[in-house]
Amino acid sequence: MRTEQPQVIYLKDYQAPEYLIDETHLTVELFEDHSLVHAQLVMRRNPERGAGLPPLVLDGQHLELLSVQLDDQALAAGDYQLDDDSLTVHPKAERFTLDTSVKIHPENNTALEGLYKSGKMFCTQCEAEGFRKITYYLDRPDVMSVFTTTVIAEQHRYPVLLSNGNPIGSGPAEDGRHWATWEDPFKKPAYLFALVAGDLWCVESEFTRQSGRDVTLRIYVEEENLDKCDHAMVSLKKSMRWDEEVYGREYDLDIFMIVAVNDFNMGAMENKGLNIFNSSCVLARAETATDAAHQRVEGVVAHESFHNWSGNRLPCRDWLQLSLKEGIPALRAA
Repeated sequence: MRTEQPQVIYLKDYQAPEYLIDETHLTVELFEDHSLVHAQLVMRRNPERGAGLPPLVLDGQHLELLSVQLDDQALAAGDYQLDDDSLTVHPKAERFTLDTSVKIHPENNTALEGLYKSGKMFCTQCEAEGFRKITYYLDRPDVMSVFTTTVIAEQHRYPVLLSNGNPIGSGPAEDGRHWATWEDPFKKPAYLFALVAGDLWCVESEFTRQSGRDVTLRIYVEEENLDKCDHAMVSLKKSMRWDEEVYGREYDLDIFMIVAVNDFNMGAMENKGLNIFNSSCVLARAETATDAAHQRVEGVVAHESFHNWSGNRLPCRDWLQLSLKEGIPALRAA
C-alpha cells in the first residue's frame, strides 16, 4: 500500500494570499447523521499581490459540495474546479461574495479535527488546519475575518449552542429545533473558530474591567463536574486582572466562556472568547486536589486567556511562527 509523503514547507516559499476575507457568515445545521454548513464569504483581492484576478483556490477536505454561488449567481459544474483538497472558482471583480453549501459527517469524524461528535456533544478543533473540514475556506493564519455564526440543532439533545463572540440572538425553530447566533466583531483566522453544542451546565460570574465595564464569565461543564469550577473561575479573574495591571490589556468582548468537557481531544485551545479544555486540565475540587493540581489549573487558564491578545488579536503569519504564538503566553503565565 502506497502512503503519501508529507509535504515539506519552507519559510522562503511563503507567499501572501491572493485574496482576503473581510466577513464570514456561517449557518451550521446539526443533525444526527450529517450536518449542513452554509458559508457566505465577503472577499476582495489582496492589494499586496498586484493587479489581475487569479483563480481563487479554497481549502476543503471531506466535504460534499451542494452548491456554489458567486455574487448571487449559481455556478454550474463547469464554472469551478473541485478535487479532494480544494475548490477553485474564478472571480470576475476585485470585490465579490461567495456562497457555498456543503454536507459533512461529524458523527464519523474520527480524526477529531474540524467539527466532530464525541459522546453526546458536537465540538470543534480547528488548529492548525481543521477548519477546511468544516467548509471551503482560505485556511491559513494570515487570513483574518470577522465571523457571524448561527447554530441550529435539536433543542432537547443540544440545549446549549455556543460559538465565538457575543450572543446576538436565539429562538425556537421548526420540528423541536432551536437556533443561536454569535457575532465576533474582531478579525480572527479560521483556526480560532469554535462551535460547541450539547447538554451542558453553566457556572457564571462577572469581572469588572478597569474601564468599569463588566464581562460575563461562564464555565460550561457536564453536570458531574459542577463542583469543580470554582478554582478555574478564580484563576480566570486573576489572569484578567494581571493582564490589565501589567500590560494594560482589557478583555475586549462582553463575554468570556470556557467549555471544560471530558471528551475534548486536546488539552486546551484558545479559541477567541470560547476556550475549550479537556476537563482534566481545568477542573479541580478543593477538598481533594493537590497544590500541584491547583497550580496546573491556574497556569493553563492563564496561558489560554493570555492568548486573547498574544495569538488571537495578534496572530502568527504562518505556522513556522508557532513557537512565537505559544511562547509569549507561556512566558506570561510562568
